[in-house]
Amino acid sequence: MNSLALVLTVFIACAVEAVEALTIVLAAGLTREWRSTFQGMAAALAALAVIVAVVGPALTLVPLTGLRLAVGALLAIFGLQWLRKAILRASGYKDLHDEGAIYARQVAAARAAATGSRRSVHDWYAFTLSFKGVLLEGLEVVFIAITFGDNQQNLGLAAVGAVAAVIMVAAVGIAVRAPLSRVPENTMKFVVGIMLTSFGVFWGAEGAGAAWPGNDAALLVIIPAIAMIALGYVALLRRARAAAGAEVPSVERSTV
Repeated sequence: MNSLALVLTVFIACAVEAVEALTIVLAAGLTREWRSTFQGMAAALAALAVIVAVVGPALTLVPLTGLRLAVGALLAIFGLQWLRKAILRASGYKDLHDEGAIYARQVAAARAAATGSRRSVHDWYAFTLSFKGVLLEGLEVVFIAITFGDNQQNLGLAAVGAVAAVIMVAAVGIAVRAPLSRVPENTMKFVVGIMLTSFGVFWGAEGAGAAWPGNDAALLVIIPAIAMIALGYVALLRRARAAAGAEVPSVERSTV
């Protein structure tokens, strides 16, 4: 896996998570108050820093073969979950991920919540909302960066991709002060699902003792293969949905 592929994969995956975290932070800050929102965000970032400091060095003590087997399995599971949702959305069986709608729901909940203060936090609801959103999405960013970086023995480059994604999304969010609803997040999730599943299969097989023909070059076959399978499922589900919709009028005519 070359450096460019590593950075791009981590960048796209982390950008998706950053967009979701941004949506929550904006809902808390614009609806409640920014001071408590920033306090929650800062607390979450501090917690993430501790997790990285503990987990990062610990992973270097695990043998590379065992690490690739475990991480490959986790990535495959993680990627298949993303890919399943992306396939259902692309085929019309699941609503498209709408950051604007999610933002509206978060705003409505924030406005309805009571105001309460605890110690140095003036608005505990804004603090909690921001903390949970940044921590949960941040954990996924950390997981992606550490697993990709450790498996490729290039944690620094993976961290560059992750940090660049977070900074870019944060900068755009600050500039527009609105959820990034125009970002093609569903397409990004489809691509990330394919990439995570492909790397999960690749590393998991290596960890189990398999040797891929051409080593890393095998990814040039695995990734298109996973993509073709996913797109095939989209086509099949769209056809099944269209057939189900076409049958409805005939059934109604027969019953009448």
